[in-house]
Amino acid sequence: MFESSTVPRVYAVPPGTDFPRALIDGLRLRVKDHPPEALARVQLVVNTRRMARRVRELFDQGPACLLPRLSLVTDLGEGLDLAQLPPAIPALRRRLELTQLIAKLLEQQPDLAARSSLFDLSDSLAALIDEMQGEGVSPDAIRQLDVSDMSGHWARAQAFIGIADHFIDSGPDALDAQARQRRVVENLIDGWQAAPPQHPVVLAGSTGSRGTTLLLMEAVARLPQGALILPGYDFDQPDHVWQSLDDALASEDHPQYRFHKLMTRLGIKPNEIKRWTDDKAPSAARNRLISLALRPAPITDAWMSEGPRLTDLDDATKDLTLVEAQSPRSEALAIALRLREAAETGQTAALITPDRMLTRQVSAALDRWNILPDDSAGLPLQLSPPGRFLRHVAGLFARRLEGEALLTLLKHPLCHSGGDRGAHLLHTRDLELDLRRHGPPFPDSASLTAFTIRKEVPEGWVRWVNTQFCDQQVDGELPLSDWVMRLRNLAEAISASSEGETGTLWDKNAGQKALAVLTTLEDEAEYGGPMTAHDFADLLGALLAGEEVRDRDAPHPHIMIWGTLEARVQGADLLILGGLNEGSWPEAAAPDPWLNRQMRAKAGLLLPERRIGLSAHDFQQAVGAPEVWLTRATRSDDAETVPSRWLNRITNLLQGLPGQGGPEALSAMRARGRQWMQWSEQLEAAPRIDPAPRPSPRPPVAARPRRLSVTEIKRLIRDPYAIYAKHVLRLRPLDPLVQAPDALLRGIVIHEVLEHFVKDSVLDPALLTRENFLKRADALLNKHVAWPTARKLWLARLERITDDFLSAEIARRSDGGPVAFEAMMKLELTPLEFTIAGRADRIDHNSRGALRIVDYKTGIPPSETQQAKFDKQLLIEAAMAEQGAIQGFDPMPVAEAVFIGMGGTYKEVAAPLTKEPPDKVLAELKELISAYLEPDQGFTSRRMLHKDSDIGDFDHLARFGEWDRTDDTTPEVLE
Repeated sequence: MFESSTVPRVYAVPPGTDFPRALIDGLRLRVKDHPPEALARVQLVVNTRRMARRVRELFDQGPACLLPRLSLVTDLGEGLDLAQLPPAIPALRRRLELTQLIAKLLEQQPDLAARSSLFDLSDSLAALIDEMQGEGVSPDAIRQLDVSDMSGHWARAQAFIGIADHFIDSGPDALDAQARQRRVVENLIDGWQAAPPQHPVVLAGSTGSRGTTLLLMEAVARLPQGALILPGYDFDQPDHVWQSLDDALASEDHPQYRFHKLMTRLGIKPNEIKRWTDDKAPSAARNRLISLALRPAPITDAWMSEGPRLTDLDDATKDLTLVEAQSPRSEALAIALRLREAAETGQTAALITPDRMLTRQVSAALDRWNILPDDSAGLPLQLSPPGRFLRHVAGLFARRLEGEALLTLLKHPLCHSGGDRGAHLLHTRDLELDLRRHGPPFPDSASLTAFTIRKEVPEGWVRWVNTQFCDQQVDGELPLSDWVMRLRNLAEAISASSEGETGTLWDKNAGQKALAVLTTLEDEAEYGGPMTAHDFADLLGALLAGEEVRDRDAPHPHIMIWGTLEARVQGADLLILGGLNEGSWPEAAAPDPWLNRQMRAKAGLLLPERRIGLSAHDFQQAVGAPEVWLTRATRSDDAETVPSRWLNRITNLLQGLPGQGGPEALSAMRARGRQWMQWSEQLEAAPRIDPAPRPSPRPPVAARPRRLSVTEIKRLIRDPYAIYAKHVLRLRPLDPLVQAPDALLRGIVIHEVLEHFVKDSVLDPALLTRENFLKRADALLNKHVAWPTARKLWLARLERITDDFLSAEIARRSDGGPVAFEAMMKLELTPLEFTIAGRADRIDHNSRGALRIVDYKTGIPPSETQQAKFDKQLLIEAAMAEQGAIQGFDPMPVAEAVFIGMGGTYKEVAAPLTKEPPDKVLAELKELISAYLEPDQGFTSRRMLHKDSDIGDFDHLARFGEWDRTDDTTPEVLE
């Protein structure tokens, strides 16, 4: 098929060309004058399975012919002549072994790294081992590096890299995938040197970015009938530019660097690479523009000399559209709108981006038109329903069961999927309400039993919840095999019904993929060793994150979403290159904890810029398509973005060519993008809705409350709307599901500590000691507070103020003592027919027969001014006491009322009984209540709050935020 040549045979196709189609066209052209079996003698080697599938699809479209022998670069070891090589060691096994060794190293030298970085370190070390094997770099080459200026870091890195020696030199019977692939290629090359194949061998689509592949490409190019076909080769790049690519440290990120490296290995010049077909590129003018724009940084001065020769900028940019959106959402909406037009007109269109968040937003926008794009990447397995379910179940082993974790699993669509799920969801709703009302923060068998008593819930369901969820936490280490068995058994039991019917956990594509991950982990578990529940949960999450799953729903045949890898082997009428910002495309180079750039270059390893160079080559190929969109968001969620370096170069070059119409061409590109942005904004346009007014409802007098507690008077003064919502609408806010040791719980516990301590000391004054107070506090904190950290913190705060409290308490005892605790109070306000009720924390009798009212505060006690105007609790209680409203007490004078602050410091604040005597307080209270019993008095929202930042339970109901305290109220008469 090929004429004999002394020069290695290398062909190429220009950027923008549909590579698989050009590949087949060139093969057909070269065998058209040969017998039909000539094509069948061709061995066609491609680099990905996607490429192989596309080649087969194009051959299937006709005309009829015998097919070439199609194989992958990675499948060359499947032949019988290479059967002596054992299978590669599974990657998971190597990872588990590395994890064990690194864990032991960290135990011996904990200052090397944090335990939390265990799996990240094993992943990066495994990647380094793969790279060393793929590039043919020995451990000696690493150890002999000159590190005189970084000896401290290098000593730590060598402690880890030394682990790699064992795996790299593990012998011919224990080869990793990369080591085996390199051995296969070396054996294949040795066989070809002894007996070179006489049939055509064509290796197509690879850029030679990895050492093993480059070795194979070099061997194929030197075969008698061997040939390489390169994708996206820049035929417009001058010789002096090719020569400037010699320095890898300066040129690795250039899109054509890998081809320069190949030419150097083969000893050929750029003009010796021939076109595979005579077909023109979709836009030769654009290819010239992009070639100049992407010149290596040291020689971008060529823009000044070569730029004026670009005389066809209109032709180069007429099918280019530049979209610069204000936000990622706007960018996604504009892309979706263009894809919708393509779907309606029958145009084949593809979005190409490595930004998975952008693809998800575009897919969501397309869903409004019932367009399901063919997403080549699919969904990460960890985000699929089975993946999330397994991670939640694994979390049960790692931590004490919380209400949030319990309900998260109970509400998961795969939970109780084997039986009556409707009844299960009803019981789950009842359990959630019960946990919000009654707790506890950490559900257990006792709380579930109490729930069964309070609600009519089937005992079988509660028993199932108790068995599967309670007491699953495991302390200490277990073998990995035990963890996998526990996870699988528990996940299947939770997925099944409470009657034992099999669930749907392993159904569908995602379930089968998740089961395969668990099965693989089970097979390799013996290499994992013992680990904690947290380590197992981290390992499971990392394994699930490394897999992807695609839905089985039939996607739209003409609308695709591709990653940059898929775009290399596909073709479309319209390509949308999205997310063109630094950090997204190109992606930021991953940090290497082992070797810096200079060390990698000296050792013969790949540079971090390699991935940027591959992305640059992908960009150069895609931007040469017939019609192209370039899109970016000028802002992310929280900051300004930086345009992609390639987009920046294109726009800067066009701006600098006014003589050739560059600025006008760029303006036209942006104008087309703005037009689509305006259309997309119309989709989001909504009619103006006036903000809600500040409410001041006026319910019927008969519906207004006739009873309030003493503490609610403060709320009636500051936020009357909250009283309306609670007593008229009868609303009650749900307690948070994620319970925390908040101020309310602290107040309850401290009140109980003080009550018990003071009661005991009244019966036995000898108990009025620091030791007894702290002992009582410690016991009650352990009883009521489920959080160890909060218990320690609150006890430490009490220790700080104990001496001050005891000193003040002893002084109070010298003038009488406690006679009642939690005393009930109730007063009928006549003639209003209104009841004020309350509960006094403590009542004392002084030596003169008068009362002292004491109220404990765990926060900051209100000042005398605040008590006089707003916080009238103690003043009202004093007035009620003098009216005989305390249960079991006759009317008696109140000599003192005092707040005792038990917060960070001990503090006492007395009520201003002299300035605010009981008769005055009682008269003002009647006046206040009387006002709110008038029909024209509204319950205004946030009437006199202390601070604008104060949050009320019913602010969302009042739609606070659409108005503020400067707005006038809008009374509303309610029937």
